[in-house]
Amino acid sequence: MSGKTKIFLIGATGYIGGAVLSKLLQHPSRTTFEVTVMVRTHEKAQKFESLDVRAIVGSYKEDRALLEKCVEGAHVVFSCADADDLGSVQAVLRGLRRRHAILGDLPILIHTSGTGILTKNQETRGMRTTDVIYDDSNFEQIASIEPDAPHRNVDLAIFQADKEGYVKAYFVLPSTIYGIAQTALAEHGLQNPHSQQIPRLILASLDRGEAGMVGKGQAFWPNVHIDDVSELYIKLWDAIVRDPEGVDHGVRGYYFGENGEHLWYDVSKAIAQALLELGLTTNPEPTPFTDLELEKYFGSVAMGELNGANSRARGTHSRALGWEPRYTTQDMLASIKPEILALIEQQKQN
Repeated sequence: MSGKTKIFLIGATGYIGGAVLSKLLQHPSRTTFEVTVMVRTHEKAQKFESLDVRAIVGSYKEDRALLEKCVEGAHVVFSCADADDLGSVQAVLRGLRRRHAILGDLPILIHTSGTGILTKNQETRGMRTTDVIYDDSNFEQIASIEPDAPHRNVDLAIFQADKEGYVKAYFVLPSTIYGIAQTALAEHGLQNPHSQQIPRLILASLDRGEAGMVGKGQAFWPNVHIDDVSELYIKLWDAIVRDPEGVDHGVRGYYFGENGEHLWYDVSKAIAQALLELGLTTNPEPTPFTDLELEKYFGSVAMGELNGANSRARGTHSRALGWEPRYTTQDMLASIKPEILALIEQQKQN
């Protein structure tokens, strides 16, 4: 039996999970833990094995029994995949419960939620900003988030598991993540290098020939660079290792990933300006999406309108861990043109 700490990371080929795994592989204490991931193909499994990462072939969405077994074998689980996949999280919790029952140890779950959870009752269709700002150190305010808010049903299931005492659960809530991932995993073709929110706006804007926005773009969201938010997971993990009893968990265990906020108009304006400079539009201003466009580009009107809802957050709790994000909202706006060029190149290759 290995004396190393067993870590199971869900979502290793994804944008967030790949960035977190890359930092784990560079961690000063790398020799003290063993990382296992689940991937869909034997080819990818072999590539992960070459990077000294144990890989199991399967799908966390479809092979729930296998997921449960993998989780049972780990003392620490990083859940970096779909924040709304309740079925997978229930399988994770079953595995953790079984581990606790058999071994008697108290496993750790670091779960990815998101600041979309703060958009409930802030749905303004991009027509106005709101004044409500959530602080992750204000536990009473966090507890007041409605149970039907986005992601909240999954978080509530994990809260209950923490309360029952068979797991210590911690939550990282990224905001609008930006930046093209520059990691060894991305270089090996193992990690999705692109985020979702801003790239979806870019792709929609490219298709319609001018930058788009929801309403007037008058809604605030926080933002965070991929390098900064992946570092938050590591700071949280290090704090737990250093002082297991001193790090808030369960209902007090929210840690926002944010370093500034933006108006969606400013993001769409930056897209418009970049498209104009590249000769891809003649309109220097973004225009509102129609409902038909929201359905076309985002899957539904409701999903599209998240880009017109307000999500306002302050990561005081996160910074208390010693997390010091470096990239600012200006860096986010400056990242848009390189993202456009990368997405255009990707389209050419597909």
